[in-house]
Amino acid sequence: MINLRPAQYAGSWQGDIHVPSYISGYFDGEGCFSVAIAPRRRLRVGWEVRPSISVSQNADRSEVIDHICSYFGCGAIRPDPSDATVKWESRSISDLNERVLPHFRMYPLLSGKHRDVRALDKICMMMARGDHLEADGLRVVVELARTMNPSGRRRYQPEQILEDLRTR
Repeated sequence: MINLRPAQYAGSWQGDIHVPSYISGYFDGEGCFSVAIAPRRRLRVGWEVRPSISVSQNADRSEVIDHICSYFGCGAIRPDPSDATVKWESRSISDLNERVLPHFRMYPLLSGKHRDVRALDKICMMMARGDHLEADGLRVVVELARTMNPSGRRRYQPEQILEDLRTR
């Protein structure tokens, strides 16, 4: 096995597996970095922002999901009955900012998903400051979220959210 990173960046090893790089590679193939924005009329800006990082595996090979949960020390594991997989997911802003996203800064993804991680990182930092609770901050969040998961489905289109914010 060839280690493409110099030793000072290699991180911890578990047997023959370089755990942090393995986890990033796993997320590069199977992970999802997303931000859902949904109407919540009780909120001042009328929209709720819900960032999420998740990864799944077939239930009969789900040991890696347990390792990921232990590695990050946060999130939850649940079965996904729609496709017989097991999913690990983290939605907590503090956990994302303090545990999960720092990992991906240190061990970046190699595919185009790295853009999703960077956008999610910016959104989570904004949310920690409360920027998403004001119309101007939410506009920035919507524009960042628009760049994520270009092939994904959105229940509420960015234009719809931005138009609603203009009328407030």
